Amino acid sequence: MKRVLVVEDNANNMRLLLKLLGGSGYETIKAETGEEGVRLAIEEMPDHILMDIKLPGIDGVEATGRIRASVGGSKAVIIAITSYAMAEDRERFLSQGFDGYIEKPIDPYTIVKEIEEYARNTDDPRSG
Repeated sequence: MKRVLVVEDNANNMRLLLKLLGGSGYETIKAETGEEGVRLAIEEMPDHILMDIKLPGIDGVEATGRIRASVGGSKAVIIAITSYAMAEDRERFLSQGFDGYIEKPIDPYTIVKEIEEYARNTDDPRSG
């Protein structure tokens, strides 16, 4: 079973993501701050991380950098989940260590497929 860490401070988004992922067979771990997300990413070594950008404490970009710098953190597929929706935002996040980018509001009909697509696209380069 694939494990997904969801780092999200909005309770409604968190509930939706946990329900959709759990219903699709994923084991979920939740964090509500960037610091908690970094700690759980290092301790739990999830396969995927869904990272909100605007978080209390450190933001999602800083949290992702810390995870990538940790032992084993470079193997996780980290996907930005954000309301930043400009074309340059997507490119900026991808250049800052994210493997994917999903815009809010979250589409409950496509989110799991989007996550799985990013995971498929990054499995080969990271598996060596």
